Amino acid sequence: MYIPRLHPNTIEEVKQRADIVDVVSEYVVLRKRGKDFVGLCPFHDEKTPSFTVSQTKQMYFCFGCQAGGNAIKFLMDVGKRSFAEVTLDLARRYQVPVQTLEPEQRQELQRQISLREQLYEVLASTAQFYQHALRQSADQKALQYLKSDRLLKEETIQQFGLGYAPAGWETLYRYLVDSKHYPVQLVEKAGLIKPRKEGNGYYDVFRDRLMIPIRDIQGRVIAFGGRTLTDEQPKYLNSPETELFSKGKTLFALDQAKSGISQFDQAVVVEGYFDAIALHAAGINNAVASLGTALSLDQVKLVLRYTESKQLVLNFDADKAGNNAANRAIGEIAELAYMGEVQLKILNIPDGKDADEYLHSHSPEDYRQLLTNAPLWLNWQIDQILKDRDLKQATDFQQVTQHIVKLLKNIVNNDTRNYYISYCAEILSLGDSRLIPLRVENLLTQISPASSYSQPVSIKRTAEINKASQASPSSSERGLLERAEGLLLRIYLHCPEQRQTILNALEDRDLQFSLSHHRLLWQKIFELPIQQIDLISNLQDSYLELAEDLSLVSHLFHLNEKSKKDILRSTQVVQAAIACIELVMCEKRYRHFKELWEAIDEQAEADLYEYYGKKFLAEKHRYIELNSQRNFSIEEVLKYA
Repeated sequence: MYIPRLHPNTIEEVKQRADIVDVVSEYVVLRKRGKDFVGLCPFHDEKTPSFTVSQTKQMYFCFGCQAGGNAIKFLMDVGKRSFAEVTLDLARRYQVPVQTLEPEQRQELQRQISLREQLYEVLASTAQFYQHALRQSADQKALQYLKSDRLLKEETIQQFGLGYAPAGWETLYRYLVDSKHYPVQLVEKAGLIKPRKEGNGYYDVFRDRLMIPIRDIQGRVIAFGGRTLTDEQPKYLNSPETELFSKGKTLFALDQAKSGISQFDQAVVVEGYFDAIALHAAGINNAVASLGTALSLDQVKLVLRYTESKQLVLNFDADKAGNNAANRAIGEIAELAYMGEVQLKILNIPDGKDADEYLHSHSPEDYRQLLTNAPLWLNWQIDQILKDRDLKQATDFQQVTQHIVKLLKNIVNNDTRNYYISYCAEILSLGDSRLIPLRVENLLTQISPASSYSQPVSIKRTAEINKASQASPSSSERGLLERAEGLLLRIYLHCPEQRQTILNALEDRDLQFSLSHHRLLWQKIFELPIQQIDLISNLQDSYLELAEDLSLVSHLFHLNEKSKKDILRSTQVVQAAIACIELVMCEKRYRHFKELWEAIDEQAEADLYEYYGKKFLAEKHRYIELNSQRNFSIEEVLKYA
C-alpha cells in the first residue's frame, strides 16, 4: 500500500516504544552478557557471537561486519524493507497513534491501521460470548467435561477464558452481526464465519465445541482452538490464518508463561492445549503449547527471548507421533543446538502419558523432577538410534554406528563432541571396557579421518587413546585395503545372495571398512533397505543429491570383464577379501597393543601389563596365521582385481 510521509512525532514515539531486544529476538537468539546481549550476527556467517545488543542504548552493533543501528534500521536491513514500511509496522505493533505530513492521506491510512484494532475487538466479544455460553447451555456438557474429565477448577477455567460454541449453524453470526452490528466482512476476516458454498449467507466456523482462546504476547485474543465434544473430526480445530494470527508464529499460553520462563530460566513446550493448562493449574507456569503443529524456528526464537540460559524442554508424547514431533522440532533448531545456542532437553513421560494425564496421578513435584532428569537432546537421540537394536547383530551394529557418526559430525563444540565420542564408544563396547580405546579410535577416524580434533579426555588412559588414534594404514596396507574392501563392496552391490554372508563375516571377525570413501558408501548402503532392488541407482542418486564426491567409488557400480569373473567366484573372493581386511587390522592392533604394553610400568600396573602382553602376543600369532595365506589365497584372488 501507499504510505505517506510519517510525522516526526510518530517516528520518535516508535523509537521510544520499540524495544531493541524484543525486536532483534525475533531473528537472533540472544544471550545476556553483563548489561548487554550477544548472539550470532544475522548479516554474515559466524560461529562465535560478535553481534551485540544494548538495551540501555537501544542499539545493536556487530564487531564482525560492522553492521549497526536501532530497531528500525535492523528491520530494514534484515527484511530489505523501506523505512516507512518498518516504522508503520512497529507503530501498529506498539499501538502508536499514526500522524502523517499529508492530512488528506491520513484518513485512509488510519482506516487500514484500525482494521487490526477492530479485529481485536470482534475476537474479544467472541471470547466473552463463548464464556457466557459455557454456563448457559442446557446440559452444560462442555463445563462438565472440563470439571469431570479434565479435573479443572473454576479459577483455571476463568484464567484461560475457556468457553463453548453452541451447536447452531448461525448462533455466533446472529450475535455478532445482528445483535452487535459488526460488519459481516470484519467477522469473516477474524476467521469466525465462512460464506456458504451454495446460496447466500454465512455459517459459524466453530459449532458444538469447547473453545480455547489463543492470545498474543500482550494477552489479546487473536484466534481460537475448538475441541469437539462428539466424534466429529478433526478433534481439534484452529482458527484459519488471519491478519492477527499465524499458527507457526504463535505459542499457546506464552502470555501467561513468559514471567515463569524468566523466573525458572527454562521454557517447557508441550503438544496440546490441555497439557499446558494442566501444568499452569499445577503451578508449573513456564509451559507453552505448540498448537498441535511441528514446532517452528519462529516459535522457538519467540520463547527463547524470555530465558537467559536458553534452556528449552520439549515434552511431547512418548508414542511414535510424539517422537516424530520431537524429531521435527529438533530438525528446526538443530543448528542452534549443535552450536550450543540452545540448551535443548527432551522429556518423554513414563508409560506414554502426556502432561495432563500424568498430573492426574502424580504431584507437581514429580513432574518437576522429570524436568530435572530430562536428557539432553543428544542423549535422547542416541537412545532413539539404539531403540529396538541388537548391537550383537552386524546389521544393527553397522546402522547404529553410522547414525551415531552422523550425529557426532555435527557437534561444533570440541568439549561436547569429545564427551559424546567417549560416551558412544562405551555403548558400542557392549560392557567390555578393553574395547573402548578401539571404539574411540574408530569413531574419531569416521568423524574426520584427517581431523585435528582434540582427543576425548574422559577415558582412563589418555596416552593409550592418543596412540590408538595415530595408527593408520601404511601405503602397502592401504593398497591391500583398497583392493579388498573394493571387491567386498562390489560383490555386495551386485550379488544380493552374498549380502548376508558379508554381513555375518564382518560381524564374526569384528571388522569395519577402514578407508573413508568405502565407509561413506557402506553408510549410504545401510540407509537403504537391505533387499533394495535398485540399490545401485538409489546410491548414485543419494550421492548426487547431497553433492558428495562419487568419483572414488563410481567404478564399483559397474562391471568390466575382470570384475565379472570375480562375481562368478564371489564366495571365494568374499573369503579372501575378508581375510585380507582382517590381516591389515590384525597388524594394526598388533602394533597398537605392543606399543601400549611397552609403555606400561610392569611393577606399577602388573594386571594391565599382563593384559596388553597377552593381547599383543595373540594378535601376533593371528597375524602370522593370516599372513601365511598370502602365498596361495589372498594374493591369488586380489591380483585380478
